[in-house]
Amino acid sequence: MAPVGKEDRMGTPAADGNNVEDAQNLWSGILGEVQSGSGSKLSTRRSLLVLGDNESGKTTLIAKLQGVEEPKKGAGLEYYYIDVRDEYRDEQARLNVWVLDGDQSHTGLLKYALTEDNFEDTMVMLVASMAEPWALAHTLHKWVTVLREHVDKLRIPPEKMREYEESLVRFFQEYLEPEESQASAQTPVRKYANPLHPTTLPAEEDRVVLPLGDTVLSQNLGIPIVVVLTKSDAVSTLEKEHDFREEHFDFIQQYVRKFCLKYGAGLFYTSVKDERNCELLYRYLVHRIYGFPLTSSAYVVERDSVFVPSGWDNEKKISILYENMTTVKPDDALEDVIVKPVIRKPVQRDAEVVAEDEQTFLMKLQTVLAKQPAPGGSPAGPSGEGTPTRTARPQTQRTPGDRPGAQTSPMRGKVSADHDNKSGGPAGQATEGMLANFFNSLLNKKTGAAVAGKDKAAVTRDAAAELERLRGKKGTPEANHNESEGS
Repeated sequence: MAPVGKEDRMGTPAADGNNVEDAQNLWSGILGEVQSGSGSKLSTRRSLLVLGDNESGKTTLIAKLQGVEEPKKGAGLEYYYIDVRDEYRDEQARLNVWVLDGDQSHTGLLKYALTEDNFEDTMVMLVASMAEPWALAHTLHKWVTVLREHVDKLRIPPEKMREYEESLVRFFQEYLEPEESQASAQTPVRKYANPLHPTTLPAEEDRVVLPLGDTVLSQNLGIPIVVVLTKSDAVSTLEKEHDFREEHFDFIQQYVRKFCLKYGAGLFYTSVKDERNCELLYRYLVHRIYGFPLTSSAYVVERDSVFVPSGWDNEKKISILYENMTTVKPDDALEDVIVKPVIRKPVQRDAEVVAEDEQTFLMKLQTVLAKQPAPGGSPAGPSGEGTPTRTARPQTQRTPGDRPGAQTSPMRGKVSADHDNKSGGPAGQATEGMLANFFNSLLNKKTGAAVAGKDKAAVTRDAAAELERLRGKKGTPEANHNESEGS
């Protein structure tokens, strides 16, 4: 006969320590289920963490989910909230939304958005833009690496992290098409206390689930993820301006869907401009975060409105896209197939001009001016003072017998120039010599250095003769030379 335990104050036999602990755990589980049922309120601890590059449209997308027409952009780590309302139970809550800046220098701010305390109540949204599909691979891998590094730094106990990872596997395995669960979808009963990390109910312990594929959740981070490709309206622009074909869009879709399989993520193609899939994204978020029913099934036909819920996809379904690929292979790198086009009209930016020091500029200008002689004058002499003398006649030397007035005579200059041309001198030098003598004669007259005995009429005649000589109306250079020698 088994020993009888001691009676408590109520007169009933007390159970031993193990039975008491089991009873407490049982009642705690029942209370938790009741609290998560119809009588409970929406949790105010749930959060959505948004990661993506700048200009990817993540802030505009959140504003659309909020119902705000003019989004307000900030810097660093931005905080927003989305009002969530359960019409059936008349409950309302705010979904906390954290948007990290696209500059990776701000990744240190993640410690304020994703911590050990709110890890089980947080969902991550990776945002990339379809306007630049050649950058999808780089963007997705960059931000999922940032997320992985931050999760590894969190001090989450290993057994707790194992539970988070197993809950994602369970959610993936227990996915049902909305048509198959239509009856349960009509009644908005939240099945789990925390849909982000569902637990196995006692009635489902003996339920048989299919194993996952080799690539499904091969990179399990223990946190739910949804991948959103914004600006899907750019598909038509890619076709017209960059010659994208159906094959290219199928290749992009199969690449992104394989990426989502690795992390157990859902996939959305959205466009705030065309209001495409924005409402569906909101319903999926409240379904995944709060357990609201989802009646929309996967949709992969339209290339700009793709919707793949977490748990629906597999390798076999993705392989259907391979049929349209004739010039590319599914295993090719995205950067090799979707090449960034060359910009036809590059934006030219004005180069920055640095002003030179004033004194340095003036010194350079003084040096240049010192090397250039003044017009009609000779270079500066040793004393630094220029003398306004006539330009020397090329290849003409004065003899001791020349008269003082001969070197200022226009006719003398003409004879010397003709003589230089006749003797084989350069034609340019002769012409310059004639012009110089002509204008020097005019200058000498004005300065009082004209030939003694020549009056105004003589100078005028000389000038006229020189002009006629330049026009070539007075005969050949030989005749002019002989005429000058005779005079």
